[in-house]
Amino acid sequence: MKTSKKVSIGVSSAALLAMLVTGCGTGTNTAPTSAGAAKSPSTTTDTASSSGSDRVAIMVGGLEKIIYLPYMLTEKLGYFKDEGLTVTLVNESAGQDAEVALLSGQVDGAGGFYDHTIDLASKGKKVEAVVTMADVPGEQLMLADKLKDKVKTLKDLKGLTIGVTGLGSSTNMLASYNVVKGGNKESDYKPLPVGAGQTLIAAMQQGRIDAAVTSEPTASMLKAKHLASTFVDMNSKQGTVEALGGKYASTSLYMTNDYVKAHPAVVQKLANAFVKTLKWMNIHTPEEIASKMPEEYYAGDKAMYITALKGQLPMFTPDGKMPQGDPENVLKILSSFKPEVKNVKLDETYTNEFVDKVK
Repeated sequence: MKTSKKVSIGVSSAALLAMLVTGCGTGTNTAPTSAGAAKSPSTTTDTASSSGSDRVAIMVGGLEKIIYLPYMLTEKLGYFKDEGLTVTLVNESAGQDAEVALLSGQVDGAGGFYDHTIDLASKGKKVEAVVTMADVPGEQLMLADKLKDKVKTLKDLKGLTIGVTGLGSSTNMLASYNVVKGGNKESDYKPLPVGAGQTLIAAMQQGRIDAAVTSEPTASMLKAKHLASTFVDMNSKQGTVEALGGKYASTSLYMTNDYVKAHPAVVQKLANAFVKTLKWMNIHTPEEIASKMPEEYYAGDKAMYITALKGQLPMFTPDGKMPQGDPENVLKILSSFKPEVKNVKLDETYTNEFVDKVK
């Protein structure tokens, strides 16, 4: 297999469409149709020119988020290229966008939370996580500082407007769970899609949201600006167990079951690349990892980024395998406000087949 000389990275959905129109399409035997407007910052695109490598398009729900760091890091380390892959990473603000793009055939894979596979299965859509990169959400329910004297328990979330990346996103699901856990109904709060980063911060500054479920570096930015503080910790392993009753498989690469069956060799190459990255992360310092990432991901404060990274590194799995018990706990959590997921067959929502073969 001829190795690609370049890898397309960090393009927006609109840029992906433009590439297709000009004949630089992506995907392995997948013909993306159309894509919506970009919703989050994208990095420079380096259009792949090799025709001898396997071409794959993956949409990620926020490349700049630390929870999705393995995607860009794998490209920066050259591991996609080493596997003979030409990978286009498409940047969108929410995992829900990646889910829609995957189901519509715009991309071959989605970078999002494992919970999407269960939610989709309940709707008759067959997708599965082929690499599981984290076993805690890496999220925090941030409460506006102006409400810290009024909101003391989860019950007090009733009536609040909570910022989420997108409706139907994993942040939306985690917000719903915490509201319901407090003895409320899912309808007792208003989820407002505000993305992450500057758009979420602006929503908090303008008073359009009372709280938000968000990840790093946005959470640290909110704290630095004295806008919000952590109300529920779903970032650390201990906090996740306390908040969610156990671990919660999150960051993953998921694909349709049909694609996985049709392209096992390509999926294996992706698993090889991502597991190699996870192992690399396990033996390098936060400073070394941060130095590999695009400078714009630091949001103007590299020291803060590194500090946030130190706090999130323990969330990542060392081998890409689905941790034992995680699917059952995710199902239990979703069932608390989505009764339709109770009969989902979990063995159809993930597989360790490919990561088990990585040497």
